[in-house]
This record gives sequence, C-alpha cells and structure tokens, in this order.
Amino acid sequence: MVDKGNLARDRQWIMHSGLVMIGDALLIGAAFGFALLMRFDFLFGEIPHEYVVGYELSILPLIVSVIAIMWWRGLYRSIWSFVSVSELIRLIEAWAIEGALICVAALSFAPRMPASFWIGGSLLSFVLTAALRLSYRLFRILVNSRERRDELKRVMVVGSGEAGRALIREMNVTPGLHMRPVCAIDDSPAKLGRLINGVPVVGGRYDIAACAKKYETDVIVVAIPSATGTQRKEIVELCQATGLDVRVVPSIFQLVGGEVSVSELREIRIEDLLGRDSVLVDGSGIHVLVAGKSVLVTGGGGSIGSEICRQVASEGPATLVIFDVYENNAYAIQRELWRTYPDLNLVTLIGSVRDEERVRAVYDVFRPDVVFHAAAHKHVPLMEDSPLEAIKNNVFGTLNCARAALEYGTDRFVLISTDKAVNPTNVMGASKRLCEMIVQAEARKATREGAVTTFSAVRFGNVLGSNGSVVPLFEKQ
Repeated sequence: MVDKGNLARDRQWIMHSGLVMIGDALLIGAAFGFALLMRFDFLFGEIPHEYVVGYELSILPLIVSVIAIMWWRGLYRSIWSFVSVSELIRLIEAWAIEGALICVAALSFAPRMPASFWIGGSLLSFVLTAALRLSYRLFRILVNSRERRDELKRVMVVGSGEAGRALIREMNVTPGLHMRPVCAIDDSPAKLGRLINGVPVVGGRYDIAACAKKYETDVIVVAIPSATGTQRKEIVELCQATGLDVRVVPSIFQLVGGEVSVSELREIRIEDLLGRDSVLVDGSGIHVLVAGKSVLVTGGGGSIGSEICRQVASEGPATLVIFDVYENNAYAIQRELWRTYPDLNLVTLIGSVRDEERVRAVYDVFRPDVVFHAAAHKHVPLMEDSPLEAIKNNVFGTLNCARAALEYGTDRFVLISTDKAVNPTNVMGASKRLCEMIVQAEARKATREGAVTTFSAVRFGNVLGSNGSVVPLFEKQ
C-alpha cells in the first residue's frame, strides 16, 4: 500500500529540486554570457563570431557538469529555510571542482575562449547560485520584519552559546514563533556588550531582573541545555523572580539525539528546580529481575506502584498483576498499559491487602515470581488522625503479603518503604518501620527453612511529583 503522505512529500521535493536546477542553469548561462559581453564592453556587435559559437558549444556541457557536481555535494537536498555556512562551504567545494574542470576545458576547447570568459563567468555563477540559495531565507527575514513589532513578544535569551545563537537566529527568521529577541544574558565578561545576530549581551545572571525591566521583556528563555542541575535551578529561580513567562530549551541529549530542535521551547518542569541531575533507572537490572516472570504489584494504581507497573511492562513479563483497592487508579493504569503494550498479559484485580483470604487467593492463582508491595497509606497528617487505619493497612497488609510470598514460593519480595521509617516521629513512619521489621523477620524465617524467597525493602524519599506530595501542591499554588 502506497503511503500518500510520503508520495506527496516526494513530489514536492522533486518539484523543489527541479526548480532550483532550472534556476541554476539560467543563472550560469546568464553569468557566462554576461562575462563574454563584459569582455567586449557590452557591445554585442564587437564579439567575434567564433566566440559566439564557442559560447553556444560550451555552455550546455558546462551547465550539466555544474549541476551534476552540485547534486553530488547534496546542494539540491538542502532545506532553504536553514541554508547557512555549511551549504556555502559545499557550494565553494562544488565550484572548486568545476574550476579544475574549466581549466582543462579552457586549454583543450576549440575555439579558444578569452580567459575572462572562464574566470568571470565562474565567479559570477558562484555568486548568483549562492544568492539563489540565500534568497528564500532573506525573504523570510523580510516577511518576519514586516509583522507589527508590537505584536511580537519581547524575549530575553539567557545563554549566548550555540543553543542561544541558534534560538536567536530562529526567532529572527521564523514568523510562526511570534517572538523577537531584544537582549541576551551571559556570565562571560568577554561577551558583555557584544552582539549575537544583532542582539546585545547586556549582563550576567544576576542582572536578569534589572535587564528584564529595562528592555520590557515579555518572555525569558533559558537556552543553556548543557547546564548542570544546580546551575539550572539557580538560573530558573532568578528568572521566575521576575514574574515573567519562563521557557526552557530542551536538554542537550534531546538536541543531539535529534528528538527536538532548539526552537521547541517548553515550560518549566519540576526537574529544573531539583538542584541536581535526575537519577536514571538501570533498565538492565530490571530486565533480569522481571523478564518472562509473573509479577504482582500491590498498590499498582498509586504513584510509585503505577511507575513500577510501567517499567515492569516495558521489560516483557509473562504476566503482570495489578492489585489495588482504589478502582479509579487501577483502571487508569490498566488503560494506559493496554494502549502502550497491547501484547502485555495484564491482569487488574480490585482488593485490599488487609483481606488475608483475598491476598492468598491472588497468590494461589497467579503464583507470582516477583512481588512489589507498594500498597500503603502514606499521607502523614491523615495517618496522625487515623492511626489504627495506618496499622491495619500498612502493618497487617504487609504481614499478609509477606507470609503469602513465603508460603507460595515467591522468588523475590520487595517492600516499598520510606525514609520516614528512620527514627520515626509520626504514625505513618512508625507503621512503615514495623513493615520493615516484618520483612526482616520473614527473611530470617526463609533462611531457617531453606526457602527460595528473598525479602528486601527499599526506602524512598519524597517522590518527585507523586500524588499528594508537596511539589504538585506548589505547582497548583
């Protein structure tokens, strides 16, 4: 079946390339004709007949050879909107090769043409073919400059490195962005007062607020994709203190990987305020643990549980069982995994870890190889008001799941605990410490009985952006 979208794009590309070739042919013909006229002071009647014949015989092979070399150098595959120095270099290379061929032709061609015909025609052809490729970009700049300048958002660009330069250039030539860079910020003293594509560098990061007011900016764009987490946090906080709309250029990894372009700006995200680089998950370790296994995730609809489900699903388990008491969360993660992994053997069950019989029935049917026990009450203030519920759900729920794991021969049982279990000062932390003690006790029991089950517990700190955590509250505020 033919992809109509690709076919349309191919036709457009062929038409575009054909028009450029025709333009090059006409310009080269005109350039060499002009060079011949210039040799005889623009008096056509003074041109010897043999030179007119020589022009007619030489111009077609010359045009064909130039177009062939330009095709070989990829000059007909360039996107005109982004024509830059790289295209100019390739055009110089093409004409250098053509110049060598012209030298051979000039010595062997009969009748002999004046040297000014070859030299002047080549130089003028190079200028005209370069101008043709720059004309569209120039046209875009002119069209962009015709927009009402008061309708464009005034932009401060923080960072004058390669990303900042590319962003300023893109805003100057792309009407669709509706942005106009008015000033740039950089900590390098050597760049202060310099111009980047016509935009002045007016100060360092600690001048952001003053310069934003002075230049009446509407938007601040942080264009330092290679900045560390600490640097990014400080710069973003200085920008946000102005009260203006703050955007961020994507990370250097996305830019290098080709996932996004410099002009694809995004809103400030939680990670930008973290003060350190995000920790990446080691996928190879997860794969060895769960690939081809039956995996049970209790509390699978929660913030941590749902993320565990996503990572487990990506590693090809034999079966993934989501067990949660809250049907809305369970339904949401079920639908998401069905869309993302249509071949996944997914089972979603509703039930409480407090219910020992229900827990045993789940273990009996699915015989999980790996259990991630994430079901728990976690909200500290709520558990202070309902301490018995924390004990029943967290402590006895963990006891039910851990005992069932030992009884049914689960290979690995992982308790999702919390840093609040360290010297606990609240009911929730104390209940999770009891959960850890239960897991330790079951681990000792497994060792005594020679059971295959390995018990472990992991302590999470505050999970960035999880439901009920402080960061979504701050975002809402």
